[in-house]
Amino acid sequence: MALHQLSDEQISTWTRTEKDAWWLANIYRGDMAQLTLRATVTGFLLGGILSATALYIAGKTGITIGVGLTSVILAFAAFKLMHSAGIASDFTMLENNCTQSIATASGYMVSPIIASLSAYMLVTGIIIPWWQMMIWMAVGSILGVLIAFPLKRRFINEDQLPFPEGRACGVVLDSLYNGDADSGMFKARLLATTAMLTGLYQMIISDGWMKFIQFKILRLDKWTDMQQAWHLHERLDTYYYTAAVKYELLIPKILGTDFRALGLRFSLDAAMLGVGGLMGIRVASSIILGTVINFVWLAPWMIERGDIVERVSAAGKIIPISRVEIVNQWSLWWAVSMMVVGSLVSLAAKPEIFTGILTMFNKKTQAEKEAQLLGDIEVPLWISYVGVPIFSVLGAWTTHAFFGVPWLLSFISLPLILVLTVICVNSMALTSWTPTSTLAKITQFSMGTIDSTNPASNLIPAGLTAEVAANASTLLSDIKAGYMLGAKPRQQAIGHVVGILAGALSVVPLYYLLFLPPDADGIRSTATIVSDQFAMPSAMQWKGVADLISKGISSLPTTAIIAMAVAAVAALCIELARIFTKGRFPLSSVSIGLGVVLPAESCLAMWLGALIFWWMGRRHQEEGTKGHEFWVAGCEPICAGLISGAALVGIGNAIINVLM
Repeated sequence: MALHQLSDEQISTWTRTEKDAWWLANIYRGDMAQLTLRATVTGFLLGGILSATALYIAGKTGITIGVGLTSVILAFAAFKLMHSAGIASDFTMLENNCTQSIATASGYMVSPIIASLSAYMLVTGIIIPWWQMMIWMAVGSILGVLIAFPLKRRFINEDQLPFPEGRACGVVLDSLYNGDADSGMFKARLLATTAMLTGLYQMIISDGWMKFIQFKILRLDKWTDMQQAWHLHERLDTYYYTAAVKYELLIPKILGTDFRALGLRFSLDAAMLGVGGLMGIRVASSIILGTVINFVWLAPWMIERGDIVERVSAAGKIIPISRVEIVNQWSLWWAVSMMVVGSLVSLAAKPEIFTGILTMFNKKTQAEKEAQLLGDIEVPLWISYVGVPIFSVLGAWTTHAFFGVPWLLSFISLPLILVLTVICVNSMALTSWTPTSTLAKITQFSMGTIDSTNPASNLIPAGLTAEVAANASTLLSDIKAGYMLGAKPRQQAIGHVVGILAGALSVVPLYYLLFLPPDADGIRSTATIVSDQFAMPSAMQWKGVADLISKGISSLPTTAIIAMAVAAVAALCIELARIFTKGRFPLSSVSIGLGVVLPAESCLAMWLGALIFWWMGRRHQEEGTKGHEFWVAGCEPICAGLISGAALVGIGNAIINVLM
């Protein structure tokens, strides 16, 4: 069935009651299965697995990848195969849509844990108990869901706003179930094959897997004098540096600083290739530009000047210059300046986001006075009217009890959080852009102005802003897809809450395993959160703002202050150029800043991934050809396979290392 929608004239002239009546008569599929037990279980399992891969990627890049389309393809293929084998009946389109809602909600549980909560632990040195982390995240997420219910009636039912990401998911689901099913199976096979090949490669470069295979399965240590398991080095330049020591070859340096100290390594990271393919050549090029500016030019210069130096730890150990030290001592400041200014200018350049909010509160329609036609399938508004105050108080209580934020600040932040959430939802509705990090910085600076001594006072309310806004926005984006397909919004909302539970149960234990592993004495330390493997750029950005609030700009080196000012002006110019060229200007200030806090080797791998797909896309532009079907139509499944294959095997490697 072709997807039906109202014309612009109908949207502007019809009352909401007329629009609801049209939807009920033409779109609604009340007799089609939706939130079934198998849809719930499938979404719960897929959400748990895919949120684990999202946590792995977010720890490396700071980017929270969407898992919705991946879950759609996997669920579609799994039930097609089971149906063909006579094991189960085929998945309905609305069951898959509900599964996608659960998986998406689960994936977005990653956001606070790799940003505000990690930054809080880095700043304070306090490890948050797992149960407090779960409760705080769940309270914020459910508050976002409760805020979304009334907004759905306005943004989706009445204004019929586009929600581009949700609409794209609806189009994909419609094409899978009402179009060419072979195309869906091809994408599923492409994803699965890429994931298996990537997983095999990731296994070969993983020390834990190779140790397990060679010593536990093949028992090679009994037959040879092997002391260490062989594995392929992911950092390919390791082979050169090994040979350089042996044969006295040239060690590359910039202004006397070793490439390795600058973090200029070459790694064939499959997951980063996939991330680059998804982000596109423009964003990836901006990221690599930030890397080159910082690590090839500025960092060697600042090391030579003495603004970046070796440090002595509290235990008396010398901490040599490394990528992490370069970022922490100097580079983080201009990167944060560029990202924050760029984000705020970009947000301010979208006046339709704010005008939409004003009209939402001012406009009164006849439909608000009439009986609700969709009362039996919508979420009752009384749930929001009762639930929002209750969960707001719970959010303030957990913020105070778990993190020591004063009661007054906890409650003062709540109205700001609610307003910023509505702005974020409107942004999602118009552009598919959720400026959660940008809006959270508003809360962070606002609370920091009131209390600059306690880092929790700005980090935790800001984290709550991001959590509430992200869940409200993603739920409405999911409901937009369901609205297009005729789904019951009440069941999608329930599915979203199931996804919140799935995500919390998946990402919190995994976070402790990957980022807070116990040492030989069973003691965990916040010093392991940031490592060569996981740069945690989001947490570093949040930490940088918190440090700036508590210490003040005067505590920074003079060159860092100058760099911040230059970066702010540059970000302003870049974003204005993007506005005046209507997005055609190729650079992004936020992406340039991201290239500073990310490892240079990851930035290079992402750029190579983006370059490959961009080049192959240019070569195979003609639709219907095998090349176009593979490289263009298959871009997202291939990238999802690269990410999921590398992430799942990488997570398994971390588990094996802990157990062995």
